Amino acid sequence: MSAPAVTADPAAAGTSDRRTWFGLVVLMLPVLLVSMDFSVLYLAMPTIIDSLNPTATQQLWILDIYGFLIAGLLITMGNVGDRIGRRRILLGGATVFGAASVLAAFAPNAEALIAARALMGLGGATLMPASLALIANMFPHGRDRARAIGIWTSAFAGGAALGPVIGGVLLHHYWWGVVFLINVPVLAVLLTVGPFLLPEYRAATTARFDVVGVVLSLGAILPAVYAVKAVATAGLTPQSVAAATIGIVMFIAFIRHEKRTPAPLLNLKLFKNPTFSASLAIAMVGMMAEGGIAYLANVYLQSVLGHDVLAAALAGLPMAVTIATFSVLAHRVSRRFGTRTALAGSVLLAAVGNIGFLLLGASSPIWMFMALTAITGIGYGIQFSLVTDVVVGAAPPEQSGAASGISETCFELGTALGLAVLGSIATAVFLARGTDLGFADSLGETLSRASGLGPAGDSLADSARLAFIDGMHVAAVVGGVALLILAAVVYRVMRVPANR
Repeated sequence: MSAPAVTADPAAAGTSDRRTWFGLVVLMLPVLLVSMDFSVLYLAMPTIIDSLNPTATQQLWILDIYGFLIAGLLITMGNVGDRIGRRRILLGGATVFGAASVLAAFAPNAEALIAARALMGLGGATLMPASLALIANMFPHGRDRARAIGIWTSAFAGGAALGPVIGGVLLHHYWWGVVFLINVPVLAVLLTVGPFLLPEYRAATTARFDVVGVVLSLGAILPAVYAVKAVATAGLTPQSVAAATIGIVMFIAFIRHEKRTPAPLLNLKLFKNPTFSASLAIAMVGMMAEGGIAYLANVYLQSVLGHDVLAAALAGLPMAVTIATFSVLAHRVSRRFGTRTALAGSVLLAAVGNIGFLLLGASSPIWMFMALTAITGIGYGIQFSLVTDVVVGAAPPEQSGAASGISETCFELGTALGLAVLGSIATAVFLARGTDLGFADSLGETLSRASGLGPAGDSLADSARLAFIDGMHVAAVVGGVALLILAAVVYRVMRVPANR
């Protein structure tokens, strides 16, 4: 017997009992998988390249198609879940995600793997907004909802941290397909117990679905994400400029359409709430700073300090632990200091941690890196949890799926911007330092070139490592300053603390 369907205000459904909290545990499962899948594939790429021999373009699509579809479909799938049932779309998306994982694991060639990854993106786009929207239904009281969202956020942080560790261990013993097969038993648990522990909820609306809005949103988001990623990998090109232009034009058309249509895909009235808008800005800028510096830190640990992949993953655990811990504690911080101060303060703390990367050099002890990232983790844990709670809580119950899709889209765009903006800044500094030294396009390529040059190669490698550190420092400062400015703006805009 499945949990009952709900079509009215979930506040009438009762308090958050033990069954509801067990349901939250179930909702954490797809979050773990989605976050793990973003990080674990990078570890498997070398063996995938050896086995399937993809072209350089195919390698990019293997890595990017999943994120493209998730970013483009989050808002749409949030709306679909609001209409057809959030539990239904969650379980349906989990089924697609699981089946696509099996197809990916046994893909015979690069084309099949790209197609499987696209299906995984389609399924994954349903999991995040549906699970968040169900939390809003299952926990109608503000304090319980804030605590539940904190736990949900900690699961996302845990998955991102555990992905490389688990993937590294499994890849040491098995073939590359195992990084996809680990999804199957987790999804089996979700599909087995989900119908019994998760309530159904659908909005009681007969308004026509905004198909035009879906098309326009995809036309805006997908070219924009492609342009950002293209700039990160190849700099400004005619293709990236064209994609960005198309994205901007489609975004303008999307906003104009949403203002006119009676049942919009995106409720623009939500943006009149300064707390809602400030939270989305935190999501985007915060993930830009976190995503960019996380990428550079991984290169720093492996190519500068000389740690292997597994050791680098383990060095990231303190940050994951503080993010997870303070995601859960964020609601207490908010109650103690107010949402306005908690959000602005957490952004400020993340800025301090980012700028603290200036202390890292070519021979810094690993504990210094771990301490700095743990500090930033405190700030990110608080802000990401509160952002999600504010965004979901600001929307009416029948639109919580769409609202969660908006927040998750901002997180995705922020991650892409981090790699493009901060990664490009670091690369520009690196190449500028090596103008007269013969650097290749990246630190890894330069170190490979230097390995066969004897003493001259050692000097080239040392210079390249120092140049990379300079680039990392500049990128960290840019990200930190952006966070400092954001903290000041948030504190000024959110003059009246939200009621929590």
